[in-house]
Amino acid sequence: EMGTAQREVYNRVKAEYRDKLLQRIDENGVGNNAIYILEGLTRLRQICNAPQLVEKETDNHAGAVKLDELLREIEENTGAHKVLVFSQFTGMLGLIAQEMESKAIPFLYLDGSTPAAARQQLVSRFQEEEGMRVFLISLKAGGVGLTLTAADYVYLVDPWWNPAAEQQAIDRTHRIGQQNKVFAYKMICKDSVEEKILLLQERKKIIAADIISEETGFMKKLSADDVAFLFS
Repeated sequence: EMGTAQREVYNRVKAEYRDKLLQRIDENGVGNNAIYILEGLTRLRQICNAPQLVEKETDNHAGAVKLDELLREIEENTGAHKVLVFSQFTGMLGLIAQEMESKAIPFLYLDGSTPAAARQQLVSRFQEEEGMRVFLISLKAGGVGLTLTAADYVYLVDPWWNPAAEQQAIDRTHRIGQQNKVFAYKMICKDSVEEKILLLQERKKIIAADIISEETGFMKKLSADDVAFLFS
């Protein structure tokens, strides 16, 4: 559940996009407004993660429920387990990293800017160093080419357009040599666009990777009613 301050930011941004979008779609159709729809959905998804990803002046500790919940999970529930944390947004990974540093929790970080040579060094450290229990990874950097069988907890901070991409991330742990059961958690804000995206995926059955490969595939499936639903 988003707190009051986070919900206020979410509702305000949602209303701004809804009013403009429904008028544009009525005049020009969904296809001609795909970029603007995607922009609005992305903003709302970022606010579900942390309002300061959209509004920089927001206090770093004001109403980021996923940040609070994730840190609580890492501190209280993971214990001696090793943890992968995935997000599509590097800004969110940066906020998580700041919180980890403030609490003196060791972690590793990998995103699209990490050189290939450094990637393998990071993987080796995570696999081999007992005290290195948390690995923050961006979706695009971590989707393929990583074997991280030391991990047995996976947190997907934000839901992705393509459920197959989520499965690819979880599959980093499922490689030859995995001895443990793996627990994967998807963090979803209630009463938000995140829940609605999941409902649309179910309704339209756009689950398989050959039907939807990225957000552009998702956008092509949207009707005017779907857009109204997402921003309702």
